[in-house]
Amino acid sequence: MSAHTVEYVRYRIPENQSAEFLAAYTRAATRFAAAPQCVDYELTRCEEDFEHFVLRITWTSTEDHLEGFRQSELFPEFLAEVRPFVPAIEEMRHYTPTTVRGTGSAVPTLYTWAGGAEAFVRLTEVFYDKVLKDDVLAPVFAGLAPEHATHVALWLGEVFGGPPAYSETQGGHGHMVAKHLGRGITEVQRRRWVNLIQDAADEAGLPTDAEFRSAFVAYVEWGTRLAVYFSGPDAVPPAEQPVPRWTWGAAQPYQG
Repeated sequence: MSAHTVEYVRYRIPENQSAEFLAAYTRAATRFAAAPQCVDYELTRCEEDFEHFVLRITWTSTEDHLEGFRQSELFPEFLAEVRPFVPAIEEMRHYTPTTVRGTGSAVPTLYTWAGGAEAFVRLTEVFYDKVLKDDVLAPVFAGLAPEHATHVALWLGEVFGGPPAYSETQGGHGHMVAKHLGRGITEVQRRRWVNLIQDAADEAGLPTDAEFRSAFVAYVEWGTRLAVYFSGPDAVPPAEQPVPRWTWGAAQPYQG
């Protein structure tokens, strides 16, 4: 669960002042954008009652907000813009996220977009067939267990938003990390892994749209670079944590 804190500031602004209020926050928000303590922010307006506004700001921590941002040179500049509207504040509090969270189905997961479990089984079958014939990677995977490709398909499926089958049958993120400890993976081997899995994705018929492939490659780059680190002599295994859940990132699926 994230250690971030979310501040909510609720305003009641007379409708004849709303344009001035929005203009003031447009100027003031540049200070949020410049603050290293600010993760993101959003000002919303009630559809049922136009006088109600809610400002949501995610801070790196409550302390960073109160002792960092508010004591920085940015805060007086921010306050100068919004001061006329301070009396209109109805609530200003910090909230900590809970474990009750998730996403709906309005945007399909990468797992669904790829074609579900069957797509990732095809991917890993094609990929490991290539690996075992590759001069650079074959030595790394010498003695590959027959079920290895199936396990990696479960892992990738869970990472990209599918069911938690890997966690339930193999042990989660720590189990995957443990498989790389002490293996001494090189950058040349990592790069070949990245190239081969992209070739395998083509041959296995995974979607080729720019949005999916950019997210796919982003995970592959992130995951293989972690694998190199955890395979090195100075690696410190992480505390137990859930399997990462990869999403679309900057570009969501094009469904025009």
